Amino acid sequence: MPPLLDTIDSPADLRQLDEHELVGLAEELRRFLIEVTATTGGHLAPGLGTVELTIALHYVFDTPNDRLVWDIGHQAYPHKILTGRRRQMSTIRKAGGLSGFLKRTESEYDTFGAGHSSTSISAALGMAVAAQLDDVPRQVTAIIGDGALTAGQAMEALYNAGDMDANLLVILNDNEMSISRNVGAMSNYLARILSGRAYTTVREGSKTVLGTAPPVQAFARRWEEHLKGMVMPSTLFEELGFNYIGPINGHDMPTLISTLRNMKAMEGPRFLHIATQKGKGFKPAEGEPVAFHGIGPFDPSTGKVEKKSSKRTYTQVFGDWLCDMAGADKRLVGITPAMREGSGLTRFAENYPKRYFDVGIAEQHALTFAAGTACEGLKPVVAIYSTFLQRAYDQLIHDISVQGLDVTFAIDRAGIVGADGPTHQGTFDLSFLRCVPGMTVFAPADEAECRNMLYTAFLHPGPTAVRYPRGSGPGVAENQQMTQVPIGKAQLRREGREVALLAFGSTLAPALEAGEDLDATVVNMRSVKPLDTEMIKQLADTHELLVTVEENSIRGGAGAGVAETLAQYERASALLMLGLPDQHIEQGDPAEVLAQCGLDATGIVRSVRHRKPGNLAASRHSA
Repeated sequence: MPPLLDTIDSPADLRQLDEHELVGLAEELRRFLIEVTATTGGHLAPGLGTVELTIALHYVFDTPNDRLVWDIGHQAYPHKILTGRRRQMSTIRKAGGLSGFLKRTESEYDTFGAGHSSTSISAALGMAVAAQLDDVPRQVTAIIGDGALTAGQAMEALYNAGDMDANLLVILNDNEMSISRNVGAMSNYLARILSGRAYTTVREGSKTVLGTAPPVQAFARRWEEHLKGMVMPSTLFEELGFNYIGPINGHDMPTLISTLRNMKAMEGPRFLHIATQKGKGFKPAEGEPVAFHGIGPFDPSTGKVEKKSSKRTYTQVFGDWLCDMAGADKRLVGITPAMREGSGLTRFAENYPKRYFDVGIAEQHALTFAAGTACEGLKPVVAIYSTFLQRAYDQLIHDISVQGLDVTFAIDRAGIVGADGPTHQGTFDLSFLRCVPGMTVFAPADEAECRNMLYTAFLHPGPTAVRYPRGSGPGVAENQQMTQVPIGKAQLRREGREVALLAFGSTLAPALEAGEDLDATVVNMRSVKPLDTEMIKQLADTHELLVTVEENSIRGGAGAGVAETLAQYERASALLMLGLPDQHIEQGDPAEVLAQCGLDATGIVRSVRHRKPGNLAASRHSA
């Protein structure tokens, strides 16, 4: 008899199984997920925790007609496997392969695409309202984690949904709760009762009967709250307008199935609280769920991760600088929106626990909180990913820039990030930061420069950002002694003729290589805002062609700033702007993606030669 998983090419196939077969299917699905992720890398631990839930949802609900909206997508690998993509899982997060997140163009079962957290309830509510307006009988379910529920958008959606009669089910996947056997059994039992038809009928019937007598209705409502308060851990979600059930064991398949069936029969806003274990079924992931949240290839028998490069990453450079700076200045506080490990704050959090603030998945709050500390004389450093900063743009302008507050931004994952694809590519930060009044923006070309720019940004009395890419740099060793970088002063790295390459940040290395072939002048611009206008004017007066090179969107980026400078000072020198194209960039190896975008040495040479054919000698980089 073939494995059950091999017979499942769609949820329709899943629904042909007997209920007692689902536990065995869960075991097979978990093994398959471990095996495939061991080869590809990816988000393993979240998916392991939602195996039973995913099976139960597709078994009970008529997907894709019924909508499942997964928050972020970290937990959705089992969903991909059960919805016809099992044979493609070996391509996940690779160029041309499956997305590591949900993607509407990839499958009709992916109802909403997202790479940032806390959007699921809002999107699901919109779908539920649309079904209601179109008079379509449809179940809509949002699945959100306990971390994502901390975000303001999730709470805003709950406030709105609880005040409406849309047919919405919210499932809280709480993977931080430990389930003791006794409490879990009692919770499961109560969930069956409270979600059952008899209780629901009494609950709704009492409202109907007593609806015309307000004082009695109020009494009945209090009675219901007290009754449920005796057996429920919280009435918070009931107060928001949801019919709350749980918590139940999210790995107990029979309980999940029966509870979901009961809740499917209800109407209006409903809230199911399930408790799961992140990394369930794989001991290494159970022991280190954070490490296995997003993991590279590993040995599935031991969990040992393949050896990584020994080169220091920019994230490590930042983490070490932060600790050194904190030792030198007691006013420094470190702030992160739930990205301690990813942003390099682990050692800082251990060494300076009272000055470390993880505010949860709340980017907007992170910036205004930082603004508040700055108002009182502290020196906040906000460690944040480029794409996550997008979520707090209003706070950057309204709360920090307008007030000219002294906040330092350490912006990680700037430029091309690779496997996470378009939702995580840090391609817009130079564009949206450059137009903010009072901002100072640095782009380091190497590790040593990154450390010194962070130091300079921290000392500068105003909002300052240092943006650096994911992974390692060219390998320039940092000095323990920090020195300030002149703000708005570029660095001449190579003298040439005819063509001048103005490189911003990570593009300096390929620009230097291209400069050798082109006999071009190469300048490390260092500061994106303010620009070194004197250097730009000098280059324009002495070269036929200026070429800006940046790992940012070509629209509104550093190159656009150079163009504005040339126009302001009426310089007639020709300008060629090289950067990332005006489109969302799909996943792939960063080096390959940059080459495709013409931002490697070969691409730079090719672009210059196309602009100035015949004027420049042939080179080894010619296409």
